Amino acid sequence: MAERKRPVAKPLQPPVRRATPASVPPAVRPSRWRAGYRATPWWARVVVIWAASRVVTTTLVLLLANVQGANAWTAASPGYAAFANMWDARWYNIVAISGYPATLPVTAEGQIAENAWAFMPGFPAAVRVLMALSGQPWDVAAVFVSAAFSLGTALLFFRLMRRVLDPSAALFSVLLFCVAPLSPVLQFGYAESMYLFWLTLALLLLLDRRYVLLFPVIAVMGLTRPSALAFALALGLHVVHRWLTRARDPFPLGERMLAASVAGFSALVGVAWPVVAWIVTGSVTAYTGTELAWRAPYIGYQELVPFTAWFQSGVWWLGIPLGIVVVVVLIVAFGGILFLPAVRRLGVDLRFWVASYGLYLLAVFFPQSSTFRLLMPLFPLLGAIAQPRNPWYRTGVVLLCILGQWGWLLLCWGVDGADWTPP
Repeated sequence: MAERKRPVAKPLQPPVRRATPASVPPAVRPSRWRAGYRATPWWARVVVIWAASRVVTTTLVLLLANVQGANAWTAASPGYAAFANMWDARWYNIVAISGYPATLPVTAEGQIAENAWAFMPGFPAAVRVLMALSGQPWDVAAVFVSAAFSLGTALLFFRLMRRVLDPSAALFSVLLFCVAPLSPVLQFGYAESMYLFWLTLALLLLLDRRYVLLFPVIAVMGLTRPSALAFALALGLHVVHRWLTRARDPFPLGERMLAASVAGFSALVGVAWPVVAWIVTGSVTAYTGTELAWRAPYIGYQELVPFTAWFQSGVWWLGIPLGIVVVVVLIVAFGGILFLPAVRRLGVDLRFWVASYGLYLLAVFFPQSSTFRLLMPLFPLLGAIAQPRNPWYRTGVVLLCILGQWGWLLLCWGVDGADWTPP
């Protein structure tokens, strides 16, 4: 018989203790806050950032409103809604209530005077609908529409930045957008919030190459703020770039035709409003003449000559030759910014937009105190500022932005006598 093997007794070992939360050293124990943050959906983080930023901005606005003297728009120490509807908000109010003049007002010299044709119908139409549905007056409804679109823009901006940046940088980009020096206008009776919403959506659709959906978005965007010509140029550059890189990034014939069509459509939208003004008033220069009326107090009434206004402004502010030199330096610096590594990481399409809009401003805009507001569509560049992860850097940038809000409110929004710094 075969000898049976006896089982070898294993030496006694102490029982294995499983780690419990109490036994994990504090240094490696995951914090509840961090775990909760990771479990929070992206949209909730954006909403929290937006809400906190609105509290900060509203506080600054109320502080300034409390010391605001009586002016052409409000009594002394106005409430928030009244204070948020000064300056050009009154023109939007006129459009919402009375529409556009069929007969252009003229000055004593026979030139076209300031009038409602300079203001696109998109924002006042949206406010008018809310007024009809809610029964609220203009100032309250305008603030609500503006604030609501600013939240929508923040949500879309995160999605846009996630196409080109990591989650941390994308979320910090949203924070910078919400606390930027011009962010108070996102809750005023101005069209900027609504326009930036449609612009962000258009850029997101462009990056995703969903060309068909761009048609209605561009139509609404182009009737909210005048920049459809700039977007048409960005789309044209996009088409050329895709054609040149088709060997590594296929560009089928159907997509070529569709992308080219939406570029052409954007160009048509860009000239649609001047044509409408011409048809209604009978004056081919109704829109351009109205826009020129706003620069007349600086340089008098002159014809619109593309790419001259910046140099005219430089000479008006700084004289010759310093004004010319400063404008040339600004142009060169802007071009250089587009090739910085942090900006190049934003991708070619966002850089096309920034370059196109910059060129558009150079062609038609006369720089003065509203320049800051007109630069807001360059906000994708915030993605370049948001890339460094150093907490001291990020804290410092946020604090500078909040200080910038107070500076802009003091310089451009608050009215001090015969104020020459319109926002």
